[in-house]
Amino acid sequence: MNKFSALLLSLFLSMSMYSQIHELGIFVGGSNYIGEIGPTTYVAPNKMAYGLLYKWNKSTRHSYRVSYSQSEITSNDIDSKEPSRNQRGYRFDNNIKELSLGLEFNFFEFNLHELDSQFTPYIYSGLNYTQYNGLFYVSGDTKYDSNHGTIAIPIAIGIKKTLNNRFVLGFEIGTRYTFADDIDGSNPTNDNLQNLKFGNINNNDWYVFSGFTLTYTFGQKPCYCAY
Repeated sequence: MNKFSALLLSLFLSMSMYSQIHELGIFVGGSNYIGEIGPTTYVAPNKMAYGLLYKWNKSTRHSYRVSYSQSEITSNDIDSKEPSRNQRGYRFDNNIKELSLGLEFNFFEFNLHELDSQFTPYIYSGLNYTQYNGLFYVSGDTKYDSNHGTIAIPIAIGIKKTLNNRFVLGFEIGTRYTFADDIDGSNPTNDNLQNLKFGNINNNDWYVFSGFTLTYTFGQKPCYCAY
């Protein structure tokens, strides 16, 4: 019985290794911010964003994904359609660095072992750690407090397609809901700066990364040679 169990375990592990495939690549696109400063357009990239990502395709329908992305984000009240923001005239610049871990789900079968071209829409979510500069305003000008970090929840939708048997091209739009409200400087966390708060302090900040991914696939693949 022990030998039979060991045989089944070995067979299962070999099949798992046989079906596993990895992806390593880059993300290039743009970023924008949604909050108390500037316009509230959800997808309006105005700064360059870039990063690295790794995927472990556990099946044709889901992948575990790790990524690192960064961008400068900026927003200006002058670009808003709200008269009150136009009159206020605030603006800010901040630097975002994020590490993300989560699950990517394919709506269609996306089998990288197939020679035929593959295509699918997908959705991604998980957990981010985001680092940024703590900001605050003095007489309408932004000042730097210290480096801050927060947890964020990413929600991305996208499409991807195999270019050949090695490369996959994708496009995605991903919002990040953060557990912070001082990325734009409107709600400083420093106890000495509490009198400088403004805007809706009950709404946390959002930012959006949208752009293209290009990944290289590798790992053990089935043999297509004729016997």
